[in-house]
Formats: sequence, structure tokens, C-alpha cells
Amino acid sequence: MKKIFTLLSLSILVSLQFACSSSDSSDSTEAPVVVPPVVVADDFIRAADISFLPEIETAGVVFTNNGKTEDMLTTLKNAGCNTIRIRLWKNPAGGHSGLAEVKTLAARVKKAGLKVWLTVHYSDDWADPAVQTTPEEWKNLSFTDLKTAVAVYTTTILTDINPDIIQIGNEINSGLLWPQGHLINQEAQCIDLLKTASATIRSKAPKTKIMIHYAGVSASDTDWFFNKVKSVDYDYIGLSYYPIWHGKDLTVVKSTIDALGSKFSKKVLIAETAYPFTLGYDDWTDNIVGADNQLVSGYPATPAGQKSFVLAIKDLVKTSKSGIGFAYWGGEWISFKGDQAKNGSTFENQALYDFNNKALPVFEAFSLN
Repeated sequence: MKKIFTLLSLSILVSLQFACSSSDSSDSTEAPVVVPPVVVADDFIRAADISFLPEIETAGVVFTNNGKTEDMLTTLKNAGCNTIRIRLWKNPAGGHSGLAEVKTLAARVKKAGLKVWLTVHYSDDWADPAVQTTPEEWKNLSFTDLKTAVAVYTTTILTDINPDIIQIGNEINSGLLWPQGHLINQEAQCIDLLKTASATIRSKAPKTKIMIHYAGVSASDTDWFFNKVKSVDYDYIGLSYYPIWHGKDLTVVKSTIDALGSKFSKKVLIAETAYPFTLGYDDWTDNIVGADNQLVSGYPATPAGQKSFVLAIKDLVKTSKSGIGFAYWGGEWISFKGDQAKNGSTFENQALYDFNNKALPVFEAFSLN
């Protein structure tokens, strides 16, 4: 009896093992194969400068997209934009583009999942090739004290905002912080100021990319300028390209990007560009671009022409050897102020929205592909 029981138990055990084995095998063959999604690297910068946005929103402006009210950051993010460029002034009249406003906007940008690119003008107001005015707070400082002020201010910016990209100055063709930092009249001091800012950034925010920004795409001019600043430690070359000021030949833009990247071993961005969707007006302020002879052949001043132009810029940067991205400037600068005869927008016809504040087709140019 004991022997029969043992044999019976053994038989049952073998049967159970076989059943389990068969079940495991069946489950294995029927289980779906999980294929991990293909991750597309998004390292090409597709940016928009929307520095006027806080002021425009304060005025009660409502932007729409596809017939619905939509935050501009949402529209940009959904379109494929991955970086927001913001200007920063030291002590601006009225507070717009000052540290407090920029800090708040930068926090919104980060919350939206976008990167922050700061354009530090080192001025209380607009800085560009024609004007680089030292902040009123610093105008009587010795050069030694001016360098200290730059280091302290830059540290504050990094601590408060921690941007992904930071420009040391805006369109500094002839230097910054004039007269002490004028590149032509005070070359050594200009380079010293740039090095002071750069060293501060490397020390306080080593992951932040540093850009030096020049307005123009002329090969001889850009070569001269970036030779002057080659001893400064930085990562990106930024170029402004507006056809009205910098020529209408897009092949020159690409060849300059290639040449600069090769000679100076830097990645290159079109840091500012824009194009009109109309030559019409929405206020009584003269627009910067308002005539047919200011346009690039093949790109009419229409919504489709504006989109095609930005797509062409994106494509030439992408297909260049050293290009790493572009930024659209003034896309938010619609005509929004009350007294449009005196304080309208000179960029209203180059915005990313039409005169009814509806998103234009040009948003599609921010797509990944």
C-alpha cells in the first residue's frame, strides 16, 4: 500500500510539473513583445524671444490659436519650440525686462518644460551695435570696480534664474559697457570685462552655456570680431540676421556659419531673425519692414511667405556643419499699447500673430523636423 501511494504521489507530482511547464511555455509565447519607443535627440535649439510678453499680458491682450484662447508659451511648446529667449536690463524705467519680471517669466518657462536663454544687456535699456550704455548705477565706477559690479550682478542672475544659456551682452559688435568696454577704443578692457563675466559663469553655473552675440553675417566682419574675442571662454556664437540690414542672400548666412564654426571651433546659432506676414499696418507707428524691396526674393510678405522664410533659416542652420539652432525675435510684439500713434509696435507685421492676435502658420516652423 505504501509503495502504491508513493508511486501515485510521484505520478501526480510529475503531472503537475509538466502542467506548470506547459503553462509557462504557453504564457511565454503569448506574452507581447515590448519594444521601447525610439527617443529622438532634441538638441537643435528652436527658440523664440518673447521678452515683451509680461507687459503685453498686463495690458489684457488675449492670444488665440485655432479659435481658442491660449497662453503663448503653450502655443510655442505645442508647436515644437524648446527654448525661450528673454532680455534682461539692469534697472529699467518702469521695471519691464528687469530682474524681478525676468525671474518670474523664466520660472513660467521652466514650468512649461522649456529651456531659458537669457540675453543680459548689461545696460538699463536697449543695447545693440549703436548703443551700449553703462547702467546708471555703474557709470561713475572705476574700471576695477566695474569688473567687480559685473561679477556680482552676473552671480545674482545665475543664483536667481540659473539659465540654460546666457549671453554676455547683446549684439556687442563694438563691445559693451561703453565707454570703458568699447572694443575699438578700449579693446583690452572690453576683453577683460567679457572674461570677468565668463569666469563668473563657469564658477557659479558650470552647466550653463555661454554665448557671444554679433549682429550680422558678413564673413569679413564676423571674422574680425570673433578673432578679437577668441581669448574669452565661451561655447556658442550667436548671430543676428535680418534681411533688411544684413543682406538677402541666404547662402551667405550658411557659409558664414560654416566658416565661423570651423575657424573658432564653436557651435553657431542665428540668435535673432524675423520676417513679415504682411506689409500692412495695425497702428500709426512706422514698421521696420514695410516695402517690397526689403523682402527676400521668393518669400513674399504673406503668412505662407513668413513661414517659408523661417523654415529656410531652420534648414540652412540644420544642414550647416556647425549650426545648432535659431531664435525668432519679436514674435510677441503685436500692437498693444493704448496710444498707438506714439507707442505702437514697429514689429507688428513680423509677429507670430496676425492683427487679430490669432496664431499664424509660422508656428509650424518650430517643429522638431
